[in-house]
Amino acid sequence: METVALHTRLKPGREADYEAVHAVIPDELDSALREAGVHSWRIWRSGRDLFHLVEVEDYAAMRAFLAEHPANVPWQARMAELLEVQDDYSGSEPDVKLVWALP
Repeated sequence: METVALHTRLKPGREADYEAVHAVIPDELDSALREAGVHSWRIWRSGRDLFHLVEVEDYAAMRAFLAEHPANVPWQARMAELLEVQDDYSGSEPDVKLVWALP
Protein backbone atom coordinates (compact mmCIF):
# COMPACT_ATOMS: atom_id res chain seq x y z
CA MET A 1 0.00 0.00 0.00
CA GLU A 2 1.24 3.48 -0.87
CA THR A 3 0.20 6.82 0.58
CA VAL A 4 0.70 9.54 -2.01
CA ALA A 5 0.38 13.31 -1.59
CA LEU A 6 -0.44 15.45 -4.62
CA HIS A 7 -0.76 19.19 -5.17
CA THR A 8 -2.87 20.83 -7.85
CA ARG A 9 -4.05 24.42 -8.35
CA LEU A 10 -7.36 25.79 -9.55
CA LYS A 11 -7.79 28.45 -12.19
CA PRO A 12 -8.79 31.78 -10.62
CA GLY A 13 -12.46 31.91 -9.67
CA ARG A 14 -13.11 28.16 -10.13
CA GLU A 15 -13.21 27.21 -6.44
CA ALA A 16 -17.00 26.88 -6.18
CA ASP A 17 -17.17 24.99 -9.49
CA TYR A 18 -14.58 22.48 -8.29
CA GLU A 19 -16.41 21.85 -5.04
CA ALA A 20 -19.75 21.51 -6.87
CA VAL A 21 -18.32 18.96 -9.30
CA HIS A 22 -16.89 16.95 -6.41
CA ALA A 23 -20.16 16.97 -4.45
CA VAL A 24 -21.15 13.82 -6.35
CA ILE A 25 -18.55 11.64 -8.04
CA PRO A 26 -19.97 9.54 -10.91
CA ASP A 27 -20.53 5.91 -9.88
CA GLU A 28 -18.50 4.65 -12.83
CA LEU A 29 -15.52 6.80 -11.76
CA ASP A 30 -15.82 5.56 -8.18
CA SER A 31 -15.78 1.98 -9.48
CA ALA A 32 -12.80 2.67 -11.76
CA LEU A 33 -10.78 4.19 -8.91
CA ARG A 34 -11.49 1.21 -6.68
CA GLU A 35 -10.68 -1.23 -9.49
CA ALA A 36 -7.39 0.65 -9.97
CA GLY A 37 -6.47 -0.10 -6.35
CA VAL A 38 -7.47 3.17 -4.66
CA HIS A 39 -8.52 2.66 -1.04
CA SER A 40 -9.13 6.33 -0.27
CA TRP A 41 -8.67 9.73 -1.89
CA ARG A 42 -9.07 12.87 0.19
CA ILE A 43 -8.78 16.45 -1.07
CA TRP A 44 -8.26 19.64 0.96
CA ARG A 45 -8.50 23.13 -0.51
CA SER A 46 -6.73 26.29 0.66
CA GLY A 47 -7.68 29.12 -1.66
CA ARG A 48 -6.87 27.82 -5.13
CA ASP A 49 -4.42 25.18 -3.88
CA LEU A 50 -5.63 21.58 -3.66
CA PHE A 51 -3.89 18.95 -1.57
CA HIS A 52 -4.71 15.30 -2.25
CA LEU A 53 -3.90 12.32 -0.05
CA VAL A 54 -4.30 9.02 -1.89
CA GLU A 55 -4.03 5.56 -0.38
CA VAL A 56 -3.48 3.15 -3.26
CA GLU A 57 -2.03 -0.29 -3.85
CA ASP A 58 0.36 0.90 -6.61
CA TYR A 59 0.33 4.54 -7.74
CA ALA A 60 2.06 3.96 -11.09
CA ALA A 61 -0.27 1.05 -11.90
CA MET A 62 -3.29 3.17 -10.95
CA ARG A 63 -2.19 5.93 -13.32
CA ALA A 64 -1.65 3.46 -16.16
CA PHE A 65 -5.06 1.87 -15.55
CA LEU A 66 -6.90 5.20 -15.46
CA ALA A 67 -5.08 6.98 -18.31
CA GLU A 68 -7.53 5.86 -21.01
CA HIS A 69 -10.31 4.47 -18.83
CA PRO A 70 -13.74 5.46 -20.24
CA ALA A 71 -14.91 6.71 -16.83
CA ASN A 72 -11.78 8.77 -16.23
CA VAL A 73 -11.30 10.44 -19.63
CA PRO A 74 -14.43 12.66 -19.42
CA TRP A 75 -13.69 13.37 -15.74
CA GLN A 76 -10.19 14.57 -16.61
CA ALA A 77 -11.62 16.73 -19.40
CA ARG A 78 -13.91 18.37 -16.84
CA MET A 79 -11.00 18.83 -14.40
CA ALA A 80 -8.92 20.41 -17.19
CA GLU A 81 -11.52 23.21 -17.33
CA LEU A 82 -10.96 23.93 -13.64
CA LEU A 83 -7.23 23.33 -13.04
CA GLU A 84 -4.30 25.54 -14.00
CA VAL A 85 -2.33 22.57 -15.30
CA GLN A 86 -4.09 19.67 -16.99
CA ASP A 87 -2.96 16.18 -16.00
CA ASP A 88 -1.75 14.52 -19.20
CA TYR A 89 -0.91 11.24 -17.40
CA SER A 90 2.66 11.37 -18.68
CA GLY A 91 4.19 10.86 -15.23
CA SER A 92 3.78 8.03 -12.78
CA GLU A 93 5.63 9.62 -9.85
CA PRO A 94 3.84 11.93 -7.41
CA ASP A 95 5.03 15.53 -7.33
CA VAL A 96 5.06 15.85 -3.53
CA LYS A 97 7.81 14.00 -1.68
CA LEU A 98 7.61 12.96 1.97
CA VAL A 99 10.18 14.89 3.97
CA TRP A 100 9.33 13.95 7.54
CA ALA A 101 6.82 11.89 9.52
CA LEU A 102 6.12 11.58 13.23
CA PRO A 103 6.54 7.87 13.95
